[in-house]
Parts: sequence; structure tokens; C-alpha cells
Amino acid sequence: ESLHSCIGFLGISAGSLLLAVHFYSLPRATPLIPSTALGVLLLILSALLAYAGIRRSLRNASLLVPLCLTLSAFWCSYGVILVLAGQGVLAEPGDPHDALVPGLATLTLALLLVAVAGFLCREPVLALVAAAVSLASAHEVALHYSSALGPSAVACSHLTVCLVGGYFALGRILCFLTKGKVALPGTDLAEKKAQEQSWGSAGGTNHFAAPGLLLNMLSASVFCCRLLGVTHRLFLGHVPWLWAAGTYQIGICVLSYRAMDVLMATAFGFTSVLQFAAGYCLLYPTWQPGEPSLPIPFLVVFSVLFAVLALFLSLRSPVDGLYLLVFVAYCIALACSPRGFFAGGPQGVALAIFVASALVALIHLYNVRARAKIPTGKGAVKALLARSSLLKLREGPDLHAPYLGYSKYADAEVLAYACSVLASFALTTPGDPQAPLGTVVIPWVVVAGGILKLLGGLVAFARGKTLESSAFILYAVMWIIWGLTRYGGLYGTARSFHAAVGIVAFMLFNSFIVFCSLFLNVAWFFYSLTFMLIAVSFLLDAVHALPAGYDIAATLIFGLVSFYCFLAALSSSTFEGFCLPMGRPVVRLSGVGAGATKCLHLPARKASSVKRIADILRNGGTCGIPTDTVYVLVAACNRPDAVEKAHRSKRQAQDRPMSLWISSLKQLEPAKHLFTPLLWDFMEATWPSPISLVIPRGEWVDFLGMKDSAKYVGTPQSVAIRIPDCSVTTHLIDLVGPIVVTSANPTGEADTTHHNQVYAKLGDKVDAVLCGGPSPENIASTVVDCTKIDSGNIGFFRVGIIPKSQVLQILEQVQKK
Repeated sequence: ESLHSCIGFLGISAGSLLLAVHFYSLPRATPLIPSTALGVLLLILSALLAYAGIRRSLRNASLLVPLCLTLSAFWCSYGVILVLAGQGVLAEPGDPHDALVPGLATLTLALLLVAVAGFLCREPVLALVAAAVSLASAHEVALHYSSALGPSAVACSHLTVCLVGGYFALGRILCFLTKGKVALPGTDLAEKKAQEQSWGSAGGTNHFAAPGLLLNMLSASVFCCRLLGVTHRLFLGHVPWLWAAGTYQIGICVLSYRAMDVLMATAFGFTSVLQFAAGYCLLYPTWQPGEPSLPIPFLVVFSVLFAVLALFLSLRSPVDGLYLLVFVAYCIALACSPRGFFAGGPQGVALAIFVASALVALIHLYNVRARAKIPTGKGAVKALLARSSLLKLREGPDLHAPYLGYSKYADAEVLAYACSVLASFALTTPGDPQAPLGTVVIPWVVVAGGILKLLGGLVAFARGKTLESSAFILYAVMWIIWGLTRYGGLYGTARSFHAAVGIVAFMLFNSFIVFCSLFLNVAWFFYSLTFMLIAVSFLLDAVHALPAGYDIAATLIFGLVSFYCFLAALSSSTFEGFCLPMGRPVVRLSGVGAGATKCLHLPARKASSVKRIADILRNGGTCGIPTDTVYVLVAACNRPDAVEKAHRSKRQAQDRPMSLWISSLKQLEPAKHLFTPLLWDFMEATWPSPISLVIPRGEWVDFLGMKDSAKYVGTPQSVAIRIPDCSVTTHLIDLVGPIVVTSANPTGEADTTHHNQVYAKLGDKVDAVLCGGPSPENIASTVVDCTKIDSGNIGFFRVGIIPKSQVLQILEQVQKK
């Protein structure tokens, strides 16, 4: 991790060195580094800084995260503007000034906030680097207004950044390579680690909130500068700042899900849509005269979504909830202004967003590393809700745990449903068929309904939600294709048979999703069914048979259903008990309206989960667990009632008897005299491994305390026994004792290779499932017949993951010994 910090500081030093060389050579007729080359190099360094910031944040909190991510976003925009200037796109005399000043001014203030937080939180080196970059940006802004300052002062500031960042990176590298023996002052890794452990980062803190708030400052500054007269006009040169802010906020949205912060992730998803829409409006006049129009109904709905999200967010952090209310005002101002982003009203609200973002970002920056946090009102809300018997906030380490197993991401269904609402209401705007780009629809449909919904599908897939992820991804593709085709000018007034065939293909896929949603819940059934209405409207439009008003009615119905799902997902992720119902499955696999309560499911990565499974087995329960091969169904061998239950639930065939597992040969040590030396040595050489040995039944069985369970294990002549090569399984056997094992599937069906399959096949017949994700292997163990091993012969009942040759080689080595 220290090397990731080095990468961040070296990237900052390299970028500052490039800018220093650029400004030193600026008075010359031909600069040493052309604008295009400098822009490309800054884009490369911005990607490096983003990598360093993301990787640094995976372990602990540090102000290096907002420093790297913020500087990466600004240098990315700066690089694009330099490339545009180098290619002659910004040809007017004042274009470079108007394009660069909003971003540079915001960078000055943003890094000044990081520097203040660094000094207050005792991270002096980070504070010095941030302050130096802020000073360099301030000098560059001054250079655009007065040539008396001279580019040498700007270059000197960047050179200072290069030296400070290089010093710290060199100190970290030396300390890492010498294992702490050589450490430059202020760069001692041991001291730094001790500080991080003593201060620590509070559990559940989203370290990416501050960079996201600073990016809101960046997008707002474009319109603030125009309102205050700092820039002369809004034009193409401002688009890089807006779209870079939107792109990075989508990335921060993903990282916020990784930080288990659903509400802030959804908020950043919303604001990214606004950034892309603003960039689209500024880009439109470059190929069409005039200004594009904004769909008023959509903006009203967007303000409602922001208000609902602000309400729920205020229950966790009133400061953040109040902050989102500024965006509610922003959407209303855009809806009330025919000129949209070009009008003074929305630009005035943008100024309020700039100020509010700066204040809230400072609070988040300080709270990341400070011991004494700035209160955000969470305690007051928690105390207020504690008096209510109806409302109780969800809390605890398993707040974002998926229904089965575990996931590195929080649930993204709130954002996915909200994007469905946005995309559907955006389609209610008919627009001009002759000038489809004149109405701002593409950002709402493509970014919200497409990209962000695709993000929701990918996160749902990572959480093991197969049906939901398939639906979100399918709908995202549909929104992207239809949005670009109809509202991107690709469709025109002509209709074709090929478009109709493509839409029919989407409808067939969605028919399958509608059928599968019958087994999920009522809300999902109506959600997928109403999307079919939208697909039908697309099809009717493609064949010139669309009735008047049908498409608007279909999108409104789908939007309202999506809004209900949005509210239900928000309430269920925020409150315990009190939430909007999603409904029960319309059809269950065991019959209409049937079904029993499913069993307990626990993540295998937690030692506490293994302990709970052990308690269940000791109390006579049966469980599905992961192994070194496929999933198995187990019961404690000293509980005959549990073994009989496993035998019944499995519908065990007589020709496939249950086997016996132990965790160590020490459990058989008291009965060692009952085994032949060759068999004992063979077992010792073979285990632990995915090899089951069928050995003669004898008195040794009684030493394992099997009692009446013996009649269900093996045959009257032999028993299959194994020591698995899986730490979770052997630890469980250490806690419980020897266990009786059979494959976790009804007899005659395929082996189960995922806990979801165990849950689906035996969830109503077992007491718990230990969820370990996909099996390491898809093949069962090899079963070796050792009943005649003393004569030098072994047989094979089943050749599994271990081939015959390997087993025979082990036997040969034992015989030689």
C-alpha cells in the first residue's frame, strides 16, 4: 500500500514538472512541450492518479484519496482542453481564458480545503502538496488576468509541488526498501501506520464522498463564472470540465457502493446525470444554432427524486440531506427557465451549489481523519427515532449483506429503479422529428436509463442477483439503443423492418424475464410487465402503427411502477420492519401460493458463521457446506436423528450410501491397532485431499461415537471415509466431531457447485447453508476401494478430480516405504 502512495506522489510530481517546463518555455515562440502533447501526458497521469487514489482507499482512510482523485479529474479536463487548443478548436482569442479559468479557480479552492483539512488532521506533507498545487493554480488564474505576474511564477509554484511530492515519494520508497531502517523526516511508515491505527477511520465512513462533492463544485463553477461575469460565454471549452466531473462521479458512485453507502452513491449517480446534460447543452450550439430545450416534466420528476433521496439521507446525516435540497431547487429552476442552463436563475442556484459543496466537502474531509468529528446531526436523528416504535433505522455489520453469501458492494437497486423513472419520463417529451437533438433527451435516456442502469445490473450480478441483473442489463441496452436511435438523429422519419425485428428480439428476452419474475415477487412482475408495454410502443412506432398517446401512457405507467419500486427499495434499506411491500412470489416452484420458510444462510468467510453451523449440527440439525470439491449435506454422526433427517431429505438411494468425514487421523488414533499398517500408511499419505477411501467396516466405527447412525453410513461391509482439504470444513469438524456426509442434491441430480443451488434444491429441507460462493471445483471426489488393499489391489468406484494414475502413484510410494 505504501507503494500506491508513492505512485500518487510521483504522479503529482511528474504532472507538476511537466507544467513547470511548459510555463517556463511559454514566452518562447515554440514551447518545449506542444499543447497537444502536454494534454495527452496529463491524461495519462490523471489515470495514474485515479489508480493510486482508488487503491490507497481500499485499506484505510487518508487525505491522499481526495487529493489524488480530485487532481486526477482536474488534470483530465485540463488535458482535454489543451488538446482542443492544440488542434485549433478553441480558435477565438479569449477562448483559452474562458475555458480554463472556471476549472483552475475551483481547483484552487478545492485543494485549499484539502490543505486545511490536512493541517488540522496532522498530515503535513499532504497539506503542503495540496497547498502548493492550490497556489500554482491561483498563480495561473492570475496570469490569465495580468501578464505582469509572468509565467515564471506559475512555473516556480509547480516546481515547488514537484520537489515536495518527490521528497515524500522518495522517503516512502527508501523506507519500504530498507524495511524502515532509512526514513526521511515525515515519511516514516511505522509512525504513519501507528497514527492510522490510533486515529483510524470510522466503520461505515464513505471516504469518496469528499471528492464527489468537490466535483460538484467543478461543474457549478462553470455557470457561476458566467453569472459573475468572470467568463464571457458558455461554449465548447467548458464541456471537458462538466463531462469529466460526470464521468468521475459515476466512478465515485461505484466506489461508494464499495464503501457500502447506498444513499450517497445514488446521489452521485443523480448529479452525474446533471453534469452530462449540462455538457450536452453547451456542446449543442457547435453544430446547430440556438439553444436546446429541456423537457419540463422530466425535471419536475427529477426534483421529486432528489427530494425523496434528501429525506432518507437526512435520517442518516441531516447535513447531507439538506445539501441535496439545493439540487431540488436546481431542477425546479431549470424547469422554470426556458433557456435552461443558459438562464440566470439556474446559474444563481449553481452558485449556491458551489458554496454548499465547499462547506459540506470541508466537513467530510475533516471527518475522514480527525479524532473529534464535526457533528452532522446523525445522533440527534437517531435519538429522535429511538422514541418511535414504528420507525427503526437499519444498522449493524450485516446491513448490506446480500440475501445469500456476501458481496463487496452494497445494493444498487435504488439507483436502477430511479434511472427507470428518469428514462421513462424523458420519453414523454415528443420533440421535433426534424431536429431530434434540439430537445435534451439523450443524456437522460442514455446516461440515466443506459449507463447508470447498466451499472446497477453489474452490481446486482456481483451480489448474486441473477434475474435482477439480467433485467437491468437488458433494459439498459434497450434504453441506450433506442435513445441514440430515436433522439440522436439516427432514426429520422423513415422506419424499417430491421428495427422492428430487433425490438421483437428484445420483447422475447423480456418475456422470459416476465416469466421468471413470477417466482420473485409481485412488484418485479409488474416492473418487467410494464416495460413490455414500452417495448410494444417502440414496435408500433417502428411499423407506423403507434396510436396517439399510447407511448406516453405506457411510459407513465412504467415510470409510476418504477417509482414505487424506488420507494420500496429505499425504505427497505433504511428501516427495519416498516417498508413498502414488494409482494410475495406469484408462483412458487412447489406450486401456486405454496412454499415454506427457507433456512438460515451464513457467509463462510466468517468464523462466527462456522461456529453457528457447528451449534446447529450439535443440536441435531443438517446443513449444506462448501468443501474442497462440491457442496455437501452434513450431519453430526453422534446425532442419529440428524443423520436420518439428512437421509430422508436427500432421498438417498441404497446404492449410494452416505460417507464419513474426519478432520485428522488423530481422531482414529485410539483405533489404529484395528487397521493394517499398509492401510494406515495409505490413509496418512492420501489425506487431506479430495479422495474418499472405502475401507472395511469394523470396531473402529464405534470409536467415533456413531451409535445408531451407523446403519445410514456405508454398507454392512464397508464405509467411505475422508479428510477434506478445506480449512472451513476441517475447522467445522474440529468443533463438531466426525460428520456424516452426502452430496447436497436430490439423488439422481447434478452436483451443486454454488450455495444458491443448495438453497434452491434443499433450502426447505435443511436447517442452514454455509455460503462460500462458487465451488473451487466442479467435479466430485475420487472414491477408491481399499477393502482388498492388503493384497496389493485397489479399485475405483468413481474417478473424480484426482486421476487414477495419481492414486496408484501414492499407493506405490507407500508400498515401497
